[in-house]
Amino acid sequence: MATRNVSVWKSVDWTIIVLYLILVVCGWFSVCGASYTYGEVDFFSFDSRAGKQLVWIGCSFGLGFILLMLEEKFYDAFAYVIYIGMILLLLVTIFIAPDTKGSRSWLVLGPVSLQPAEFAKFATALALAKFMNSYSFSIHKWKDALLLVLLVLLPMCLIIMQKETGSALVYIAFFLVLYREGMPGAILFMGVCAILYFILSVRYGEVCVGGMGVNAGELLVLSLIVVFACSMVWVYCKRSKVGFRFMGWCALVAGIGAAVSYWWHPFHLSYVLWGICAFLVIAFLYFSVARRSRNFALIALFIAGSAGFLYSSDYVFNKVLQPHQQVRIKVLLGMEEDLAGAGYNVNQSKIAIGSGGVFGKGFLNGTQTKLKYVPEQDTDFIFCTVGEEQGFVGASAVLLLYLAFILRLVVLSERQYDTFGRVYGYSVASIFLFHLFINVGMVLGLTPVIGIPLPFFSYGGSSLWGFTILLFIFLRIDASRGEQIQRSKRMPMS
Repeated sequence: MATRNVSVWKSVDWTIIVLYLILVVCGWFSVCGASYTYGEVDFFSFDSRAGKQLVWIGCSFGLGFILLMLEEKFYDAFAYVIYIGMILLLLVTIFIAPDTKGSRSWLVLGPVSLQPAEFAKFATALALAKFMNSYSFSIHKWKDALLLVLLVLLPMCLIIMQKETGSALVYIAFFLVLYREGMPGAILFMGVCAILYFILSVRYGEVCVGGMGVNAGELLVLSLIVVFACSMVWVYCKRSKVGFRFMGWCALVAGIGAAVSYWWHPFHLSYVLWGICAFLVIAFLYFSVARRSRNFALIALFIAGSAGFLYSSDYVFNKVLQPHQQVRIKVLLGMEEDLAGAGYNVNQSKIAIGSGGVFGKGFLNGTQTKLKYVPEQDTDFIFCTVGEEQGFVGASAVLLLYLAFILRLVVLSERQYDTFGRVYGYSVASIFLFHLFINVGMVLGLTPVIGIPLPFFSYGGSSLWGFTILLFIFLRIDASRGEQIQRSKRMPMS
C-alpha cells in the first residue's frame, strides 16, 4: 500500500494540481472582493462568505487527497453504481427539496445545503467512459448510440424537472466527447442548425416581409433548409452538379413566387417554400431508391426534421420557456432593452468590468461590486469582480490560466492508454470549457443568463466540491498510466 501511494505522488500530474491551486486561491480572493462590505476586514470569520468559502476549500483539498488514494480500478468497477445512485438522488431531490428561488434542486442537511446536480456530472462522465470502454461498443451502432444519448439525457431531464435549466444545459458538453470518439459530424452539424433555426425564428419571427404574407424568421429558416439540403447533396452524396441544379431551380421558383406575390397577387410565400421543401423530400427519396443511396434518404429526413423543428421552436419558446427566460433571450437577441428587469444583471456587470479599465481599481476597491449593484456578484457573476478590481490585465490573466488548465486536460486525455481514461478526461475538459464559455459570456452579455458557476471562483461548496471530484478522479486515472510505465520498465525483457 505504501509503495502504491508513493508511486501515485510520483505519477500524478503536478502541472494540473498547481493550476488548480492557483485558480482556487484566486477564486477565494475574488469571493473576498465580491462579498466585502466597507468596514468588514475579518475574511476568516465563519459568519462571512469568504470564511465559509475557506471551509469549502479545505474540504475540497481533503476530497482531492482521498480520491488520489483510492485505487484507480475503483472508478471503473463502480461507475454504473455511482451513476445509478446519483440518478436516484436527483429523482428524490425533486420531491423533498425545498423551493429555493423557484427551483427544487438543493438538499438541506442541517447547516449545509448541497446541489446534487453538481455531482451528477462526474457520475455521468464515469458511466459514459465505462460504457464506451466495453468490448463490443461501437458508436456507429444505433443501439449503442441511443444508449449513450440516454445516459446523458436522463440526468439532464431530471435536472430540468428540478427547474434548473442552466445546470441541465451543461450536459450538452458531453456531445463534444462523443464527436471526439467518432460521432458523425453530421449530427453535430444538425445541432448547430437547430440553434441557428431557433435564433432566427425567434429574432425575426415578428418581422413581416411586406406584401408576401410571411415573417422574416420563417422565410430565412426555410431558405436555409433548402440551401443546406442542396449543399449536403454535394458534400455527402458527391453529386455537386445535382446539388447545384436543385439549388438553382429552387431559387428560380422562389423568385417567381416572390415576384408574383409582390407585384401581381399577394399570397403567403411560405406556401411556395413549403412546396419546395416537399418537392425536395420526394425527389431525394426517389434518388435514394433509384441509386440505392442511403445518404439521399437521410437528407430528405433532414429537410422534414428541420421544417418540423421550425414550427416546434415557436411552441417551445412561447409555451415551454418561462416568461423570465423568454425575456432574457429577447434581451440577448436585441429584441428588447430591459435595463431595469431581465437585462439589469448584465448591464451592471458590463459597467463593473468597464470601470476596471486596463489595470483595475485594486483589491477591495471596486465601487460597483462593493455597493452591491451587481446581483449574484459572488456566484454566477463573480467574473465582473475580477474585471473591476484587476482590470483587463487581471481578467486576461485569469482566462489564460483557464486556457492552460483546459489545454493540459486535453493533453492528459490524449495520452491515456484506454478508452475509459480518454473519454473521462475529455468529459472533464468539455465540462470545464462549457462552464467557462457560458459563464464569462453571460457576464459580458454574449450568451444567455442561465445561472451556472465559474469553476473554482464562484462562491459555494457544491460547485467547488463537484469540480474538485470531477478533476481529481481524472488525475488518479492518469496517475495509473505512470504506474503502468514504471511497471513495464521493471519487467525483464524475454
